[in-house]
Amino acid sequence: MRAQGEDCHPDLRAALEHLLAAGGKRIRPTLGLLVGDLIGGDTPRLVALCAAVELLHTATLVHDDLIDGALLRRGAETLNARWSSAATVLTGDFLFARAAKLAAEVNYLPVMKLFAETLAVIVNGELTQLFSARGVINRENYYQRIYAKTASLFEMTTRASAMVSTEDANVIESMRKFGNELGMAFQIVDDLLDFTGDQSAVGKPLGSDLLQGLVTLPAIYFAEMNPEHPDVRSLAAGGWGDHERMERLVQSIRGSEAVHMAMHEAEQCIERAITHLTPFENCEERTALENLARYVVDRKI
Repeated sequence: MRAQGEDCHPDLRAALEHLLAAGGKRIRPTLGLLVGDLIGGDTPRLVALCAAVELLHTATLVHDDLIDGALLRRGAETLNARWSSAATVLTGDFLFARAAKLAAEVNYLPVMKLFAETLAVIVNGELTQLFSARGVINRENYYQRIYAKTASLFEMTTRASAMVSTEDANVIESMRKFGNELGMAFQIVDDLLDFTGDQSAVGKPLGSDLLQGLVTLPAIYFAEMNPEHPDVRSLAAGGWGDHERMERLVQSIRGSEAVHMAMHEAEQCIERAITHLTPFENCEERTALENLARYVVDRKI
């Protein structure tokens, strides 16, 4: 990933180094490498693929932070906190281009096609959320949003790692499903942490999604159990701009069973994901994948 900054403008190299130094879980490339190792894939191709995935993810974060006006990411200043909007957009574009270059180095056209399709899903999902998701209390809408936002990239990572490691269609499909379930659980837990996490560690006000009119799974469960609650009715009617009312709703959700119900749903996703590993013999790589899956619901920010 660092090598992608060679032979480019010094400020781009500095920006890439800043982004990489900020750290992060690197869960997507870890996932891809473990899947490839489980199946017996070629390490250099897997490394190129997983670096492409992580650079793609990083590029989406650069643009997301600019769109959201976020000043901190992983405890460090975002690029848009340091640079102009134009420079930030161009840096994100550069990262997308370098991610595509790395994906091409895998030298397998179906993976390039999958890479491009996944990026289109992510962008379409962000536009949908931006224009038509505010105040929508609907499970199907939520699942579609978190698939586009998060699970699609998890799914692509595991599927592509399998595609470059085997021609067995059943194995590839099992790995696709594994990544899908893992990604859905990952985003559900992220949405939970928006209500229950440590605000200083999260780096944004608790309940910030709801304050922007974005209804996540804990809020959906609460609304289903309390359809006549005045703050729920206000949210559905476009009242998310009333911060006092929404902050009160956040506290109501935090103190309800909705949080536990959403976590249970994430845990069910993980259990379904692990079932897709059962065709494989018990080995170090399978154990590592199971542990990674369970980490998704056990993690704390």
